Amino acid sequence: MKRRPPTAEEMLVKMAGLCAGAEQCSADIRQKILKQGFSVEEAEKMIAYLHANKYIDDSRYARAYSVDKVRFSGWGKMKIRVGLRAKGMSDAVISQALAYISEGDYMEALEKVLIAKARSLDLKEIKDRQKLYRHLVSRGFESQLIISALRNFIKKEKSES
Repeated sequence: MKRRPPTAEEMLVKMAGLCAGAEQCSADIRQKILKQGFSVEEAEKMIAYLHANKYIDDSRYARAYSVDKVRFSGWGKMKIRVGLRAKGMSDAVISQALAYISEGDYMEALEKVLIAKARSLDLKEIKDRQKLYRHLVSRGFESQLIISALRNFIKKEKSES
């Protein structure tokens, strides 16, 4: 038995419920609405309603996304910036969101990723240090921070052995 497509009102209620349960951005909601066969015009009307009633706030979403990606995924600011840009966020919103990340959480995330990867490497080998550096760059951390963290980690390792 084939399900009938939702009406515009049903879709709006569904999207409001989704937004009430977890932060969503305009781009993701637009994509969900369009996937259900609604026109771009209908999708924009629904998104305007959701914005007006505070179900969607792209700045709020970007802040939550940034903090969550650092804390739970161990991402650096460069990778977060790319992720937010892919969701259609403006540079101003992205900059505000990145500024919202606590420096302590950020450095802790870098250290966790560094330690986790370093376990499988021999840091006495230049090839393995390069591999660790590339891994941290791929996670979106800035070169200067990586170099500093690597130096501190290697010094700490030498003093403990």
